[in-house]
Amino acid sequence: MFTRKPTSRFIFFTLILVLFLSFLITIKASDPTPNANDEEDLEGLEELIALDEEEERQELQEGSHSVRSSEAEVLTKAQRIVLELNNDNTKRAIDGNEFVLILGYAPWCARSAELMPQFAEAATSLKELGSPLLMAKLDADRHTKAASTLGIKGFPTLLLFVNGTSQAYTGGLSAEEIVIWARKKTGVPLIRISSVAEADEFLKKYHTFVIGLFEKFEGPDYDEFVKAAISDNEIQFVETSNIDVATVLFPDIKDTNHFLGIVKSEPERYTPYEGTFKMDKILQFLDYNKLPLVTKLTELNSARVYSSPVQLQVIVFAEVDEFKNLLEPLQEVARKFKSKMIFLYVDITDENLAKPFLTLFGLEEAKNTVVTAFDNKISSKFLLQSDLTPINIEEFCTRLLDGTLSPYFKSQPIPDNKEASIQIIVGKTFDDLVLSSPKNVLLEVHTPWCISCETTSKHVEKLAKHFKGLDNLVFARIDASTNEHPKLQVDEYPTLFLYPANDKANPIKLSTKSGLKELAASINKHLKAKDHVKKDEL
Repeated sequence: MFTRKPTSRFIFFTLILVLFLSFLITIKASDPTPNANDEEDLEGLEELIALDEEEERQELQEGSHSVRSSEAEVLTKAQRIVLELNNDNTKRAIDGNEFVLILGYAPWCARSAELMPQFAEAATSLKELGSPLLMAKLDADRHTKAASTLGIKGFPTLLLFVNGTSQAYTGGLSAEEIVIWARKKTGVPLIRISSVAEADEFLKKYHTFVIGLFEKFEGPDYDEFVKAAISDNEIQFVETSNIDVATVLFPDIKDTNHFLGIVKSEPERYTPYEGTFKMDKILQFLDYNKLPLVTKLTELNSARVYSSPVQLQVIVFAEVDEFKNLLEPLQEVARKFKSKMIFLYVDITDENLAKPFLTLFGLEEAKNTVVTAFDNKISSKFLLQSDLTPINIEEFCTRLLDGTLSPYFKSQPIPDNKEASIQIIVGKTFDDLVLSSPKNVLLEVHTPWCISCETTSKHVEKLAKHFKGLDNLVFARIDASTNEHPKLQVDEYPTLFLYPANDKANPIKLSTKSGLKELAASINKHLKAKDHVKKDEL
């Protein structure tokens, strides 16, 4: 016989006690009651940072740094560096710091959730670099008073305050881009690298950058380089006067005394600048060369992509696994059209990004890979309708560049209009049934989502019945949401056009606000056939 050990009961009560204490600490930490001391919020931030530094020192001493630290733990530590603002401490934070970068967010906003870890990671990097910038975030959905004072109306919103004066954020939305923009705006437009060791460390942190090699850090060309570094908001600029350092950063340097180039982390890694050292020319070079050969479009980089001056865009929609097989041949094609067109990839399963584009082609339900293109200069779109091979993609791009590629217009399948009193027109039949028809054509242009289209449609049906005895007049309608034609340009719905038999190039627009009799009278007037028509009563 033996006595039962109290271990299980002891462990049970110990766990209960720990959980209870944790619960009390959590309640205390989340207490929204403002502190009486005006400086306490900012002092709390400094205490958190000090605690983080102490923890790091202890970990180093105990040899407990582990490569197995989870991303969640790293993110939690980073987020503690970011000051949480509310209605009470926002003004104090701005007034008490020379530089403050504020992220206005809403907990329910998907884009805010995507940006938050990037913002936290940037805060960590800036802290390590010794930046004087205070990083802060504001739940603008909860603290509406502070949000209104700051002018935050959408989510997410980034604002930089310099000595209490705000300016809009104009940089990229990755952690690296936030760091670059923030440093440039707080007095560090470029980095000077003096040794190979520094260059090696720099390459571990930066994926895209501009390098300038100068014999001396002075003179007109150098001044233009610095101006470009200050003006650009996205790319880190680096300067050096050491050729050994320069060749570490950009191995294939031709001019050893005077050089500028851009470096990117992709197959087309190094691009030298061959123009004159003028700020606007340097910035133009960067605008045309800063994107990768093929860029994956996301919510975070969309603004950067859309702001590019390159007017031609080739967009590939594909599932992730399918695109892996397509990426390398697509990069080879993109290399041949470098700086002349942008190549983008969109995950076809991402409805928020893919569907708006695919809807423009009537392909919103597409599952297989789709290759499209846009010429933003003339607002035209194009669709690759041949087999998806590198040769066909290259030919598609060549014709896009030289202007011989035919624009794509949406069309529903050709319907059966036999014995229909109102002809259904689609994109593919617009030429034959409207423009090439020997008859007068009254065309109703409508969309399914148009509220007032139903009334106009009923008028057209009654008019078709009223004029059924007139052989030289055809009534027709087209759904503009799923059908397009280059000669059908409509800004409002519904729209009524009368295409005269002898002048199809100049359709007459009829008022959709007119009553039934007014419309009938207008048709008679334009056809000049009032006395020759046998009509049913309206």
